[in-house]
Amino acid sequence: MRFAELERANVAIWGCGREGRSVLAALRRRFPDKPLTLYCKSGEADAVRARCDPHLHVADASPDADALASHDIVIKSPGISAYKPEILAARERGTRFASGTALWFGENPDARVVAVTGTKGKSTTTALIAHLARALGIRTALAGNIGLPLLDLDGQQADLWAIELSSFQTGEAGPVELGVVVSLAEEHLDWHGTRERYIADKLKLADVSCTLLVDAQSPLLLRHTTAHPRRATFGDPDGWRVADRAILHGSERIADLAALPLHGAHNARNACAALAAIELLGFDARAAAGALHTFRPLPHRLTSLGVRDGIEWIDDSISTTPDAALAALESLRGRPVTLILGGYDRGLDWTGFARELAQHPPRAAIVQGAGGPRIAHALRDARVGCAIEETADLATAIARAHGHAQKQANGVVLLSPGAPSFDQFRDYAERGRAFARLAGFDGDAIGEITGLGIA
Repeated sequence: MRFAELERANVAIWGCGREGRSVLAALRRRFPDKPLTLYCKSGEADAVRARCDPHLHVADASPDADALASHDIVIKSPGISAYKPEILAARERGTRFASGTALWFGENPDARVVAVTGTKGKSTTTALIAHLARALGIRTALAGNIGLPLLDLDGQQADLWAIELSSFQTGEAGPVELGVVVSLAEEHLDWHGTRERYIADKLKLADVSCTLLVDAQSPLLLRHTTAHPRRATFGDPDGWRVADRAILHGSERIADLAALPLHGAHNARNACAALAAIELLGFDARAAAGALHTFRPLPHRLTSLGVRDGIEWIDDSISTTPDAALAALESLRGRPVTLILGGYDRGLDWTGFARELAQHPPRAAIVQGAGGPRIAHALRDARVGCAIEETADLATAIARAHGHAQKQANGVVLLSPGAPSFDQFRDYAERGRAFARLAGFDGDAIGEITGLGIA
C-alpha cells in the first residue's frame, strides 16, 4: 500500500503503541490537515488528546465491526490479530486493512532488504547482520520488530536494510532480496488461532523472498520450505555451522565460542545464520566474522546481572516459549540452576517441555503467574526430579528462588519464563527490569538495544 492511496480515503489508526504512534507521525508529515480517527486504550487517550491535534478524533475503546466498516482503510498495530471477528466482518463489508510495515514496503520497492523472522533468535540475528555489514563499511539500517518501526526511518536511505519481522508482520512485507527464517516452533496461538496458521503466517516471508535462508538442522523448516526455488541453508556440514565449541565454515575454524560475547549454542547458530546471510548478499563473510567479537548482546537475552548473596542472577526475560527456556537451560548445563518459569497463559502445550526437563532437571523450578498452575501440573506429571513451587507473581517467585539458590555453592537464578509477560507487565523488557530490581540490581541501568537506525 502507498501513502497516496490514503490521501482521499477515510482512514483510521488502530493502536497507540510504538507502531501506532509511528504511523500517526508519518501520516501527519504528509497530510497535516487530514481528518483521522485513532482507536486506543483509555489510558492512552488523554496523552494523545494533550497534543491538541484538531484533525484527530480519539476513540478510547476497541472498535467493533460497524466502527471498522465506517472507514475505507484501517492501519492496525501488529499485536491486533488479523483474525479477530470484527476485522473479518469489516473486510467483508469492504474495509481494507494495512500496517506501518506495509506502507514502508510500498514506499520503498527498490530498497535492498534482508528480512529476518523466526520463533526465537530473530532479533539477535537481525542485529548481527547489521553489525557484520557495518563492519564491512556498508551503510546499514536496523529496524522493524526489533524496536524501531520502519516508518520512523521514513524517507531515509541505506545501502542495506536489516529488518526484523514478527509472525504478525510477515504477511505485510513486500519483495525482499533475502528472507531468513532462523527457527520455527509453536507460539502466539492467541493471535493466530492454531499452530498450523502460525506456521503458515510465519512462512509468508518465503513467498516474497527472492532467496530464502533456513536452518538445515530444523526438519520442520526444511519440510515447509522445500518448494522454494532458491532455498539456502546454514548449519549444514559444508556451510556455516557450530561444532567442536566453535563456529566453522565447512571444516575451517572461524571463531571459538568461548571467545565470543554471545552465550549459548542457540546464539552461536544465530551467528551462523547472520554470516550465511552476509555471504548470500555477496559480501565477504569471513572478513566480517572478526566483528562477532565486538557485538554487544541484546538485553534480556541470557544477560548476567552479576552476583549478589553468592548467587548469579541471569535475565532471559525474552524467553516467551518453552523451547526458548530449554535452550537457556542447556547453555547453563552443569551449573546449579534455580529456574523461574511462567507468566501469561497463551495456551501452549507444556508436556514436551516437561519431558525434556525431566532428562536434565534444574535444582529447583519456581512457576509463577497466570500460567503457573498449568506448567506445574505438566512438570509433576512428567516427574521432573527437582523441587517445584507455585507462586502467584514474579516478586514472590524471586524470593523463593533466592532461598533455593542460597543452598547451592555458586548457585544461579535464571529467569527464563517460557511465557509472555502480559499477565503482570507491559512487555518482556519491563519484566526483565523488574527482575533486576527485585534481585537487588539497578533495573534502570539495563540498556536498550544498540545500533537501531542507520549507520
